[in-house]
Amino acid sequence: MSEHDGVRLTAWVHGHVQGVGFRWWTRSRALELGLTGYAANRPDGRVQVVAQGSRGACEQLLLLLQSGKTPGHVDTVVVDWSPRGEAISGFTER
Repeated sequence: MSEHDGVRLTAWVHGHVQGVGFRWWTRSRALELGLTGYAANRPDGRVQVVAQGSRGACEQLLLLLQSGKTPGHVDTVVVDWSPRGEAISGFTER
């Protein structure tokens, strides 16, 4: 797979990340990086982030999620990389 094929980053963000503007912040950063996907609250308190685009842009988003400069407090980020999936339009909060 080349850089131009694109990838899908799925990240499960653990910590105090619900009710603090985390999904909105993630959406803004993803759009700045030209990524598509979504950020969704999970019933167990995590936020699931799915982003598609270039490997480099997805890696930048991951670094931002892990930076400690997000709303709330991130304890850990569990990551899964896969080939780009079906087309996703825009980047939404779910």
